[in-house]
Amino acid sequence: MEPSLPGGHMESIELPKKGQVKGDTAADLLIERIIQWGVDVVFGLPGDGINGLMEALRKRQDRIRFIQVRHEESAAFMACAYGKYTGKLGCCLATSGPGAIHLLNGLYDAKMDHSPVLALTGMTYHDLIGTFYQQDVNTEILFRDVADYDERVMGAKDVTALTDLACRTALSHRAVSHLTFPVDLQDAPAPDGGVSPHAGWGHTGGPFACPLVVPADSDLQRAAKILNDGKKIAILVGQGALGAGDEVEELAERLGAPVAKALLGKGVIPDTSPYATGGIGLLGTRPSEDMMDECDTLLMIGTSFPYMNYLPKPGQAKAVQIDADPARLGLRYPVDLGLVGHALPTLKALLPLVEHHNDRGFLKKIQGEIADWWKTMEVRGTSNDKPIHPQVVARHLGELLDDNAIVSSDSGTITTWIARQWKLKKGQMFSLSGNLATMAPGLPYTIAAKVAYPDRQCVGFVGDGGFTMLMGDFVTAVKYKLPIVIVIIKNDVLGQIKWEQMVFLGNPEYGVQLQPIDFAKYAEACGGVGIHVEDPTQVRPALEKALSAGKPAVVEVVTDQFEAPLPPKIHLDQAVEFARAMARGEPNRNRIALTLYRDRVDELLRR
Repeated sequence: MEPSLPGGHMESIELPKKGQVKGDTAADLLIERIIQWGVDVVFGLPGDGINGLMEALRKRQDRIRFIQVRHEESAAFMACAYGKYTGKLGCCLATSGPGAIHLLNGLYDAKMDHSPVLALTGMTYHDLIGTFYQQDVNTEILFRDVADYDERVMGAKDVTALTDLACRTALSHRAVSHLTFPVDLQDAPAPDGGVSPHAGWGHTGGPFACPLVVPADSDLQRAAKILNDGKKIAILVGQGALGAGDEVEELAERLGAPVAKALLGKGVIPDTSPYATGGIGLLGTRPSEDMMDECDTLLMIGTSFPYMNYLPKPGQAKAVQIDADPARLGLRYPVDLGLVGHALPTLKALLPLVEHHNDRGFLKKIQGEIADWWKTMEVRGTSNDKPIHPQVVARHLGELLDDNAIVSSDSGTITTWIARQWKLKKGQMFSLSGNLATMAPGLPYTIAAKVAYPDRQCVGFVGDGGFTMLMGDFVTAVKYKLPIVIVIIKNDVLGQIKWEQMVFLGNPEYGVQLQPIDFAKYAEACGGVGIHVEDPTQVRPALEKALSAGKPAVVEVVTDQFEAPLPPKIHLDQAVEFARAMARGEPNRNRIALTLYRDRVDELLRR
């Protein structure tokens, strides 16, 4: 089965016919069936509530791989990342009660970022459910909000049909499906032929293909007219446009339109494209913000970018939105026309209808701003100041990455540094927890990427706060000999929360300082490579060493915790709240002021 990214569609799957699903137990039937659905790896942690499923996996380890994690939350994050990076069905497995509960955060990440994931959980003995027995948690109810398909296996006869529906739903909806399986029923004898005699094969089986949605011709013509009439056209792309980058650039060329990228859409077009303005929002670029402030026409492709104050003011611009989910049309901006369709086929159908715009004034203006922006990023990313600027780490890493590298990030100030400093190339991949914006997935995402693509360079760019949440799974990379590289921005503070307390609320920082950990020694204790860096001149050599180590490596770089992740434009209300925080007793106000002053002087002198 070929990978499918959100902008495209999945090739058909031919499922086995009657009598071809074999196995001795109900658990055998389930594992055999998910293999037929293309599942080739399961991330999980054994437990007595899933012993039957573990045995079924053991018997098929030549066809399906089990990756043992140290925390079930990691398993769910890995399944989410596997679905994101491959388009195939990610799968995670946890025991009854606490094991199942631990999956939830990673599954909500998959739900909110539309990654196809199948979660399998155990339950207590079916005849003890509801009797306050040990680990008697009703996982079917527990998972009801996070899963589009959520069912309890009631016996061996319904396993095949439920598994088919769960897999079909997860892939076609790009959503989470959940099956929970009482432990004693896992060992129940499999029925003859693998299905219920009451339904036969009428509720299951048959070929499967995800739908390929294209808008009606009349709607495409209306959209083309809006775009053809525009003078200053802006394009915003998100995760739903992945796989349609060539078409996005061709459309940008015809319209003379710059292209901003929501963070999950960073890989839609390369940052080196003449149309790319970089990110948008608090961690975006000034050219992206100026583009939105000045445009008279907006085209949104595969994005539900949530921060409406960074979009044009209502009534400022005519707007067209392309999205495969009709519920999301007009969700962020009052669009004039919504096109229900997948990005790739929709753009291919739209392109012949779009006229070439000879006026390149708006595009050239924004391109000039982009050139200036990258000069500023170069200044910030090449400083030799101590403590090290985190931008320096991100810039060196971006320059050293392979052309097909996969980078996974975490949530926090580190997201700003990688989003701005790394010039993503065509062929590289990037993801993180976009809409949930949870801490901790950077390491599990990186492990999943390496499992999916063992021959590609897989790097995690994380903060010390996020890394410590699931750092136990670094040893998972060691156990399975996965030569990943985890770059830790070590500033001993929850940086994003610190700056939000000051800039958005006008409060002094509180409760954000972290107890330092020696992550390099930790990596070595796990059996990996650990590198500690405090000198800016040693950042690049340290990264080069880690990338060529051939085994799991951690590079911890001690950086300046007073380096502020400033928005692309400082607005008056933000400046007022920041000043208020300083006046109300911010304990590090002198150091913060000095850092901000130093950075600005450095930029002016080096431009």
